[in-house]
Amino acid sequence: MISGLAFALVALAGALALFGLVTTLLGRPAGRPHALAVSVVEAVLVAQALLAAARVFAGARPPETETFLIYLMVSVCLLPLGLQFARAEETRWGGAVIAVAAVAEGIVVLRLLTLWAGAGG
Repeated sequence: MISGLAFALVALAGALALFGLVTTLLGRPAGRPHALAVSVVEAVLVAQALLAAARVFAGARPPETETFLIYLMVSVCLLPLGLQFARAEETRWGGAVIAVAAVAEGIVVLRLLTLWAGAGG
């Protein structure tokens, strides 16, 4: 894991959550702007996941390697699933669904950091 990138992901997830809440308050359903915002965060998540997985397979082993890898997979899947649910909800609440997924994403990334810190890396 790259700590700076992980903290940037937490900030991006927070910004995405705020964006989802603002669009919910404005009464706008989830649409193209939401998909673009999720795509930006997802691209950074995929980069972080690939870098972290490469380091694990190169020999850096967190004490709970299996748990770390599961969290890594969840981190990549969470926002696309949230976007799918948000797009299925054709009312203003789609943004709230994305906000919830983004908050959960931030928590998952923080958990990945704590698991990685146990590896001393």
